[in-house]
Amino acid sequence: MPGNKLYFITDAHLGADDDSLQREKELCLLLDRMQTDAAMVVFLGDMFDFWFTYKYVVPKGYTRLLGRMAQLSDTGVELHFFVGNHDMWMFDYLKQEMAITMHNEPDTLEFDGKRFLIGHGDGLGHLDKRYDCLRRIFRSPINQRLFSILPEWMTFGLATGWSRNSRKGHIKKNPHIFEYQGDDREGIVIYCRQRLLNEPFDYCVFGHRHTPLVREIVADNGNRSTYVNVGDWLLHRNYAVYSNGTMECIDLRTC
Repeated sequence: MPGNKLYFITDAHLGADDDSLQREKELCLLLDRMQTDAAMVVFLGDMFDFWFTYKYVVPKGYTRLLGRMAQLSDTGVELHFFVGNHDMWMFDYLKQEMAITMHNEPDTLEFDGKRFLIGHGDGLGHLDKRYDCLRRIFRSPINQRLFSILPEWMTFGLATGWSRNSRKGHIKKNPHIFEYQGDDREGIVIYCRQRLLNEPFDYCVFGHRHTPLVREIVADNGNRSTYVNVGDWLLHRNYAVYSNGTMECIDLRTC
């Protein structure tokens, strides 16, 4: 029977770096524990460093994680997946196989009488015009169709190489890229404050920034919310859990 807790996990980037398999095994141990008391589990995107759903082919690997996700779904746990900038081409695979509710943009969920604004976080706040342009290109149905014509050995080789080099380039250019930049320089916070002008949220929960953080944010009209960045499963071992009116961001390395 499903439990009474709401869990959030983000940015595992499985397939990236040499310790991907170890990260996946540790993540599956956590999901096993969640199965005992979870009512809902929300995956905030970039769980895979790259994914593209072909009509008859799925990416090699990740059988442990996919199996645990299916098991959670089969036992009645409600699952949501917010696609990230690395796994935006999930399409309907998880929905068909595991009845997971897919989200392509930030969305609102209600749990235990609380309102949650939830998303991955890429492209919010529009602070990077170059990325805004790339995001439109990547999400274009026409471009996705053209990309699907290429053989998988070519598309995965291109994508994984680009991802790896891009991550190294960003870190080299700005070694502090994953540190909190301040309310007026964090695109996700800017977006959340704008949404708070028109509707209330108890919590705003996102990933993408690889920066575990829980802090209060305030919109210009005085509306307040608790902003939670869950962190990641690449540089950290973080997840967030909401239960009985309390939100915690937990690092398994310190438990």
